Amino acid sequence: QVSLVESGGGSVQAGGSLRLSCEASGSTLNNLCMGWFRQALPGKGHEEGIATIDSRGGTTYKESVRGRFTISKDNTKNTMYLQMNNLKPEDSAMYYCAADTSCHPYMVYRGKGTLVTISS
Repeated sequence: QVSLVESGGGSVQAGGSLRLSCEASGSTLNNLCMGWFRQALPGKGHEEGIATIDSRGGTTYKESVRGRFTISKDNTKNTMYLQMNNLKPEDSAMYYCAADTSCHPYMVYRGKGTLVTISS
């Protein structure tokens, strides 16, 4: 069983930056694909995957965040990060950390989320 805990959300103005963290326990990141998803209306609406990082460090990004967001991980801390720069109001959402043995849209392990609010 993998447990994930997100942190780092908050409220910033458009153009600002935030760094989200996801601390994993129950497995090492070396064995997992990790990802960030977001949902504009927490508990409702469409959930979109925005970035993944696989066990070897390979990354993928949703086109709308490419060049602004950077996903990374520190295996020694068993923690994954999402550096978000040049934030836009449409980035406002609940951000969830996810993990599974492979990268796919329906990763089994999920955190409870951290809220990001961007004001214009």
